[in-house]
Amino acid sequence: MGIRAKIILVVLPLIITTLLLTGASSFFSATNAITGVAKEFLGFKAVELEKYAAGQWGLLVENNFTENPAMVAATQAAIESYAASIVRSPTEVIFALDAQGELAMQTGELEVRPGEKAALAALAAGRKRELATPRIGGADRVVKGFWFEPFGWYLVVSEQRATFYSRVSQITTRTLYILGGAILAGVVLIMLFANYLTRPLTKVVGTMEKIIRTGDLSNRVAVEYHDEIGKLAHTFNLMVGQLEKAYNDIKRYAFKAALAKNREYKIRNIFQKYVPGEVIDQFFKNPEAMLVGDNRVLSVLFSDIRSFTSISEKMAPDDLVSNLNRYFSVMVKIIQERKGTVDKYIGDAIMAFFGAPVKHEDDALQSVLAGIEMDEALASFNANQASLGKPEWRIGIGINYGVVTVGNIGTDTKMNYTIIGDMVNLASRLEGLTKEYRQPLLISEGLQTRVGDKVPFRLIDSVAVKGKKQGVKIYTARRKLNDAESEAWALHNGAMEMYYHRDFQAAAESFQKVQHLLPQDYAAGLLEGRCRNFLQNPPAKDWDGVTVMEHK
Repeated sequence: MGIRAKIILVVLPLIITTLLLTGASSFFSATNAITGVAKEFLGFKAVELEKYAAGQWGLLVENNFTENPAMVAATQAAIESYAASIVRSPTEVIFALDAQGELAMQTGELEVRPGEKAALAALAAGRKRELATPRIGGADRVVKGFWFEPFGWYLVVSEQRATFYSRVSQITTRTLYILGGAILAGVVLIMLFANYLTRPLTKVVGTMEKIIRTGDLSNRVAVEYHDEIGKLAHTFNLMVGQLEKAYNDIKRYAFKAALAKNREYKIRNIFQKYVPGEVIDQFFKNPEAMLVGDNRVLSVLFSDIRSFTSISEKMAPDDLVSNLNRYFSVMVKIIQERKGTVDKYIGDAIMAFFGAPVKHEDDALQSVLAGIEMDEALASFNANQASLGKPEWRIGIGINYGVVTVGNIGTDTKMNYTIIGDMVNLASRLEGLTKEYRQPLLISEGLQTRVGDKVPFRLIDSVAVKGKKQGVKIYTARRKLNDAESEAWALHNGAMEMYYHRDFQAAAESFQKVQHLLPQDYAAGLLEGRCRNFLQNPPAKDWDGVTVMEHK
């Protein structure tokens, strides 16, 4: 890091800190004041409405009309009219809740959603006079209410949270603009100042670069200053003299290094077709460590060609090998570009893993993207097959995520850099399940959790594979969805929640809607049929939604 940069790094934080503290102080003072005024105004409306309602009820009491339904209704209408008259924004709504939390009066449109009724009932039951921020009509609102005993109403003055704090948002934006401009001006001034201070040193550096560029060790730096910069130039001249003496030794060592490099190049050329390049790199760094196994958390991918036996019976051996090699070239390229390691080819199947020998932060995501891109690349491969008059291929891909043992496994005469463990077996089972669920790609719950929302996921089922008692949720994934697919996948995932909560009727209806959006969708059709069967023949009380597979 240059001296200029260091000067900037020392001075700039002081300026920025001062500006930030000043801006923050101004911002909080302004926002607190505006927020206080807004809260007081909302409370003022609530008080005025309470006074008006009490006055109207007092008129009924004075005239003995409290038992007259028509007069009571007229009084309620008057209160509603008065409430509407003090509304000052399109998003402000004054409403009343009865003791059960149902809307008894409202001054504007307010659609209460099913999930919000419980919150409204709690609001009415609490009868609190303090500010609250419930979610009503799909939006957060700031409310101030009071209990009006004569009607059994909880009257509420409410405003959308975004509108209530709009002035605060404006202040925030303006403060950020002002701070940004001030910081930018400070940076420019500091850079000009630092450039002025370091200009003499730049001349010295230019002389040094000339020596480096030409390789002429007879050049020397002119000592023009009697300060630290002059001492630096003198020391550099001494260093160049020592380098000149060492030049002959360097030439000898360089020759030996070239021979060693040539030997390493030959070894890489021999083994790069059989061992991943990163494994070779690790071998040259530490040959002994390559013999030790290691437990790693990584992704395991299996892919397999559907009905490959039938395909192979229709093709000549040399033609089959040519097509298979072309297919492997496409798929392996995708895996390697996504930082994966191809473990082995098992007939027409590919086994790969992500996270060894070199670990990356995004190995889980890269494995999912590799699976998606392999499925996408198959379309181009099949288009080429069709142009050659060859049959189209279909593949299934299964990916799991978990702890495996990775390392060189074998004997002194034959070793493979590979992985073993229960997670590997589950990845293979997931690949097999792609036939059962007619999905090109299936991934495990652990991998879906690790990747999160970086790609769209669709929950397919909860399955206990053959040989296992514990179920695991399985998902499929896509790089992106169109509008119909997005809606369908959201409906499907919601229906799966209903399914696991034994709401089979609602789940069946949602799966049916998915099929309207995605005609002939096998997964939705399968689960709809399962739901309708459960409606006729309910599962046992200990049913946990897991489908037990009796075959691989």
